[in-house]
Amino acid sequence: MAELAVARSELILGGQKSGKTARAEALAAAWLARSPAHRAVYIATAQAWDEEMRERIARHRRDRALRVPAMETVEEPLELVRAIGAHSRADTLVVVDCLTLWLTARLLPVDALQALPAPDDELIERAVAAAAGPLVLVSNEIGLGVIPMGRESRAFVDALGRLNQQAARACERVTLMAAGLPLPLKGQS
Repeated sequence: MAELAVARSELILGGQKSGKTARAEALAAAWLARSPAHRAVYIATAQAWDEEMRERIARHRRDRALRVPAMETVEEPLELVRAIGAHSRADTLVVVDCLTLWLTARLLPVDALQALPAPDDELIERAVAAAAGPLVLVSNEIGLGVIPMGRESRAFVDALGRLNQQAARACERVTLMAAGLPLPLKGQS
């Protein structure tokens, strides 16, 4: 099997259970294998608002610890740009999983009074440009299905589509995952 190449920045898109996180973890493992001086940090954006999500997060932690035991996990559902800046170094690959849940926490929080403004049009592009080491962003591609019935749902799909476009512009490589297979959209896989 060919060695997995790590780009300076990569956006990994796909549907639920498409293999997005597995690719991000494989990139982190490849980065760590290249040098004992390399580090990897996983920035998790999920929040456990119900029992099913708590179980899902716990399962992801266990699985990630088995697949990439040397990768540190940091949980940051809101202050993503600050977290990228705090952990990004030339010797450190940072994985953000995922932009979709980060945007959800900002625009559709459980407590509607805590809604934050949508990220500005260049926020992710500035974060990618400022990263000192490799950066892998994971996001869902949810705009391929039917148009949602509700106004809030349509607004969220639109906002995520804009965010994904911003990230794709900023990243050196963009990969679409489908059925566990990486489909290069930009750059080389």
